[in-house]
Amino acid sequence: CHLLGLFTAFLIYRTIMPVWPPEGTPELELLLPGINTIILISSSFVMHKGQDAIKKNDVKGLQVWFAITAVMGAIFLVGQLYEYFHLEFGLKTNLFASAFYVLTGFHGLHVTFGLLLILAVLWRSLQKDHYSQESLFGVEAAELYWHFVDVVWIVLFTLVYLL
Repeated sequence: CHLLGLFTAFLIYRTIMPVWPPEGTPELELLLPGINTIILISSSFVMHKGQDAIKKNDVKGLQVWFAITAVMGAIFLVGQLYEYFHLEFGLKTNLFASAFYVLTGFHGLHVTFGLLLILAVLWRSLQKDHYSQESLFGVEAAELYWHFVDVVWIVLFTLVYLL
C-alpha cells in the first residue's frame, strides 16, 4: 500500500533527522485538524446508521445517513484546503513540509474517492429495489472503505500533528 510506504518514509526521516520538524518550520495548529478529525471519525458512525437502515429495508434512512456522511466528508476536505491556504510553509519549504503535503494530500484523494463511492451508493439507491437487506454489497463496500480512510487519518494525524 502506498500509504504504508509514505508513513514508513515519514517515520524514517523523523528518526534520522537531528531535529524534526526542521528548525524554522512553523508549528502546526491543532484546532482545525482536531475538529476535522472529530468530523471524519463521527462520519463513520453516521454512515453506519445508513447501513443499519438498509438492513431494515429503510432506503430513505440509507439515503439520509449517507447524504449526511457525504456532507461531513466534504466539510473535512474544505477544512483541509483551508488549512493548506493558511499554512506558513509550502510544499518546497523543507522535507517536513513536503512530507506533510504528500501525506495529507494523498489522504485527501482517498477521501475524495470515498465521497464518490458514497455518491454512487446514493445514486443507485434512487433506483427502485437496488438496495435492500438482501442486496447491500455496495453499501457495505463504501462503508468499509470509509472506515479505512478514517483509520488512515487517525494514524496520519497522530504521526504528523501530535508526535
